[in-house]
Amino acid sequence: MIRIDILTLFPEMFDGFLSSSIIKRAIDKKLVEINLINFRDYSKDLHHKVDDTPYGGGCGMVLMIQPIYDCLNAIRTDDSLVIMLTPDGDTFKQRDAYHLRDVKHLILLCGHYEGFDERIRNLVDIELSIGDYVLTGGEVASMVITDAVVRLVPGVIEEESHLLESFNNNLLDFPQYTKPRDFNGMKVPEVLLSGDHKKIREYREKIQRERTFERRRDLLER
Repeated sequence: MIRIDILTLFPEMFDGFLSSSIIKRAIDKKLVEINLINFRDYSKDLHHKVDDTPYGGGCGMVLMIQPIYDCLNAIRTDDSLVIMLTPDGDTFKQRDAYHLRDVKHLILLCGHYEGFDERIRNLVDIELSIGDYVLTGGEVASMVITDAVVRLVPGVIEEESHLLESFNNNLLDFPQYTKPRDFNGMKVPEVLLSGDHKKIREYREKIQRERTFERRRDLLER
């Protein structure tokens, strides 16, 4: 079982995420344990304050180190990997999802407000971003990473389903079709109806390479 602890000031944002679809089934089957931890509970401030104005001036509020420091000290184990979700982290890729799947205990730290006290970086193992844009907080990013990792855990979905997906082998996925064969003149490629598995596999691999070349040539360059 993989354990994922998500440190957030807004645990209510995860209600739908944890109670539906593949994530819920993985939890019910005890293949993953996901805990929401409000690090406001670790604040030593009388009013449970977790942010303050930045030294040197500037707009917005900055997350303070003390609540996060104490929270991490309380939950970290020898198996833990602490991940800060931040725009200047390494861009999260499918290969990262495979790597994180094999970690026994993931801790995802969600930022909010204007940012983190810079000293918090000393408390984490790696920093990840899900793209070159700014979100209100790290909660959505933590859901993206959790979803990508959990679906790779053995027993959550069929292994073949994710082995043939986009970004494995740096290729986009091949196109899929289902009934009807002909819809308003848009037809399913004949090779998929042939029953010849060798030809179908060759066709799909060819389309994968062509589609990746046309749409994401950067993947091929890797």
